[in-house]
Amino acid sequence: MTAESYSSDSDLFGPGPRGRTSLLDVLSVAALVLDTDGRIVFWTPQAEELFGYSAEEALGTPAARLIIHPEHLQAVVKLFAEVLETGRSWAGAFPVRHKDGTSRLMEFRNMRLLDDLGDVYALGLAADHSLLQRVETDLALCERLINQSPIGLALLDPNLRYLLVNPALERIDGIPAEDHIGRHLRETLPFPDVDTVESALRQVLTTGTPLLDQYHVGRAPSDPEHERAWSLSFYRLEDPGGRVLGAATSVVDVTERHRAAAEADRARRRLALIADASTRVGTTLEVERTAHELAEIASPELADVVAVDVLDSALACRRMRTPDNGPELFRALALKAAHPTVALHAADPPGDLASYEGDRLVTLCVHTGRPILVRHVGERDLPRIARDAEASELLARAGVHSYLAVPLIAHGEVLGALDLKRTRNPAPFDEDDVILASELASRAAVAIDNARWFQSVRNTALTLQRSLLPDHPPHHTGLELASRYQPAQATSEVGGDWYDVIPLNGDKTALVVGDVMGNGIDAAATMGRLRTATCAYSDLDLDPGEVLQHLDKITCDLEHYIVTCLYAVFDPHTRQCRIANAGHMPPALVRAGAAPSLLDLPTGAPLGVGGITFETTTAELGTGDLLVLYTDGLVETRQHAIDDRLNALLSFLGEPERSLEETCDLLLYGLRHPDDHDDVALLVARAL
Repeated sequence: MTAESYSSDSDLFGPGPRGRTSLLDVLSVAALVLDTDGRIVFWTPQAEELFGYSAEEALGTPAARLIIHPEHLQAVVKLFAEVLETGRSWAGAFPVRHKDGTSRLMEFRNMRLLDDLGDVYALGLAADHSLLQRVETDLALCERLINQSPIGLALLDPNLRYLLVNPALERIDGIPAEDHIGRHLRETLPFPDVDTVESALRQVLTTGTPLLDQYHVGRAPSDPEHERAWSLSFYRLEDPGGRVLGAATSVVDVTERHRAAAEADRARRRLALIADASTRVGTTLEVERTAHELAEIASPELADVVAVDVLDSALACRRMRTPDNGPELFRALALKAAHPTVALHAADPPGDLASYEGDRLVTLCVHTGRPILVRHVGERDLPRIARDAEASELLARAGVHSYLAVPLIAHGEVLGALDLKRTRNPAPFDEDDVILASELASRAAVAIDNARWFQSVRNTALTLQRSLLPDHPPHHTGLELASRYQPAQATSEVGGDWYDVIPLNGDKTALVVGDVMGNGIDAAATMGRLRTATCAYSDLDLDPGEVLQHLDKITCDLEHYIVTCLYAVFDPHTRQCRIANAGHMPPALVRAGAAPSLLDLPTGAPLGVGGITFETTTAELGTGDLLVLYTDGLVETRQHAIDDRLNALLSFLGEPERSLEETCDLLLYGLRHPDDHDDVALLVARAL
């Protein structure tokens, strides 16, 4: 036999060095052979260990005299004779005498042997009774634990093929135990990451370091419709001599824990989404912006494609009629997709008007004021979702498989609908999604309702204010004029700023700029009353300070309004401009060949304080000189010092030869910010 073949046989039959490497070694089973006279003719080292006698002491000695107590001698001799005569084996326990004089209970197996000459012998196999009982108890306990354990258990050889599986593992993966045996691990695991599992198990076999509680998710063959989760632990198995026998795997079904954790995580994300919506939706009083914010929030957390459509009648602030089965006219306000999809082409672009028949789901949603949920969209559902056949085909191509429409309701009025579709997200909409979408829609609807009413009131106030302002100033003797009125942006209401150009006797012209502190329709109406009064007092050819005194008396009676005003009268014959100021910003004067400056005027108290005397100051206006009157909305901001802003104003006036229209545009676009919260009146006059 070659060295190579010997090595192979060694691997087959186990290692040669001494040491406990098997169950027989653990039990230390002793073997002894007796001839027909009862003399010991074979004595193993285990027998020497078990009984205490060496082979030299035992061989040739009658066994009964050596290891049997006298009181048991007769029973043993009878039993020995029966085994030799009948050939029937015997098994049982009886006490033996140890060399040290103690009595020990041994478990025996006795049987008759025949050699090739026909001679008869008796073979005895013995083991310590208490040790054997303990091993049997351990084995029984292990078997009971393995078979009745709710944890799936498997033994694998070093090649990761099944040697044993318990009933729990059968239930977990749905494969009978006999179908496991001999199969490779990867053939039964229902995990998509089976390569990772196998790599981890081989690492355990190599290092001996257990891997505990490895979390894996998959679908068992016995339940392919539902996702399940398991916790896997891996251990290396070794015999007492350290030889690697294979690996043990424990599998615990933690699906309920996985689902509870997933549901808790889902609830946290939903609460976070609602909290996020409370800060991100309704940041402005603009309907379109609010709708866009709602769509941004809902995608992709809630849906892959989100549309916000509002009834055109609601945008116009017309009272809703009683819902019927007829069509509805929607205006698309926002459209958002979580990823590129042809479903966008099936939706109405923001700003478009679209009529949806009464059988459409979005129409049904606004008619009933209730959510419409289609968990699984089929071919029959798409025509009721899409606006037409072409859009229906696009939705099918996009893979729309679940649909949800939620009404936008504010103060009991249905304003429109939040339209949600899922394409890539494989989960269908459920009742939790309905609750979440309804909460988002409710918050957004209130913001949209506020925005539409604000827009309506703002438009009314703006219309009123523009109607009260003069037309584009005509040419006046000795003056070239240009003016602008710019309302505040949608985040604030229309204010009470105004300007006026009033022709007077003797070719004189009154220039007026004022600001009613406040906003909305009331401020605009107050501005109109003061403008009318200013025109009336101007006809009396009063001194500018006297005109302001009369206006102050009127303002005191106007609901506690405070008004700033600058009143100037220019006489083209004397080239003099007489000016009085009631708490207003100083006008800017640009003279030829000189740097622009602010006129040094007594500030005066605002109108409405009462009992104030207003001083009149005279300024000379030479040919080409520029006088710029404005309200504080042109220069005041929340971020900059007023002196810096006034200097910025003067810097824009450094080229007096520029046309007045260009000057007005330059000042507005150079000094105004799109989000400025105040309106502006601007009047520029050039002496001719």
